[in-house]
Amino acid sequence: MRRAAIAGTGGIASAHAEALRAAGDRVELVAVADVDAGRAGTFAGEQGVARSYSSVGDMLASEELDVVHVCTPPRHHVPLALECLAANVHVLVEKPPALSLGEVDALIAAERVSEASVATVFQHRFGPAAVRLRRLAAEGVFGRSFVAKCDTLWYRGDSYFEMPWRGTWRSEGGGPTMGHGIHQFDLLLSVLGPWQEIRAVAARQARDVETEDVSMALVTFADGTVASVVNSLLSPRETSELRFDFEHATVEVEHLYGYTDAHWSVTPAPGREDVALRWRDEPSSGLVSGHRWQVAAFLDALDNGEKPPVTLEDTRTTMEFIAALYASAFTGTVVKAGQIGPDSPFYATMEGIGAPWANSR
Repeated sequence: MRRAAIAGTGGIASAHAEALRAAGDRVELVAVADVDAGRAGTFAGEQGVARSYSSVGDMLASEELDVVHVCTPPRHHVPLALECLAANVHVLVEKPPALSLGEVDALIAAERVSEASVATVFQHRFGPAAVRLRRLAAEGVFGRSFVAKCDTLWYRGDSYFEMPWRGTWRSEGGGPTMGHGIHQFDLLLSVLGPWQEIRAVAARQARDVETEDVSMALVTFADGTVASVVNSLLSPRETSELRFDFEHATVEVEHLYGYTDAHWSVTPAPGREDVALRWRDEPSSGLVSGHRWQVAAFLDALDNGEKPPVTLEDTRTTMEFIAALYASAFTGTVVKAGQIGPDSPFYATMEGIGAPWANSR
């Protein structure tokens, strides 16, 4: 049985604990850590965990662990992941995994000299319908990909940003592009493959924060697909939507924070009703996409001696997309894949040269 621990016992930690329980006798949650010792103890009691710690260092020194789930505020993700890698303990880190593309590269370098690996929590990749979509697309069932859209239209009022680490470049690394829409457009990228160039805008419309509260991008993919991506925290009717217009069918999903098969639809092109039938003939599941599916895939990879998904190389593609979006929005230029290197101001921080509204707060 694998031995797991959770670092950071805020809200998302409960989803990780639940996913570990769902894995049954494959893994046991044996310890938790939080800088707030009282909160760590309370969470441990609620989850039936024997031991809690006030630092990850103490936990690593005291426990024999296979994996640490990093669930802290974003600015702590990389330091804790590096600490775990140095101890040869695998890491499953919440989004965003890092605050910059440079930090991702630092993790990749540390992983190369460790016996352990880092995987990023992008749980929407692992829902049964998304797995089916990627497989059928790869088999050519849908034909060529032409057009796509990805909307994360959520609402976060002023009270949401009362927590001091929210809405800042130093603590969150960005606004809804980094912390909210990332799940949806990561799923988009996992289906469509390499992106080629991006044209974007970002704005601070209503919230008194350092970062954007809305961004929009037009993206061209290597296979020629063109897509729009919208990330918003200003949308009272909240929704998460993806649409893929293939040669033989349109595939769509609309949900909020997690989908079942029932949230997906396939509309065939005239004369291609066989495509919709193929989709419907696949086994269906009423289970909601979420952490349990990724934890199961993570454990499968460890059992098979493989790097757990989503690898740092996969993660880098998504994080490079974010860096390019900010670079395009803040410079008013088209940014191509591979353009954000160590010499770019957007490599070390997503803020880059500074947001246009930086001096107007």
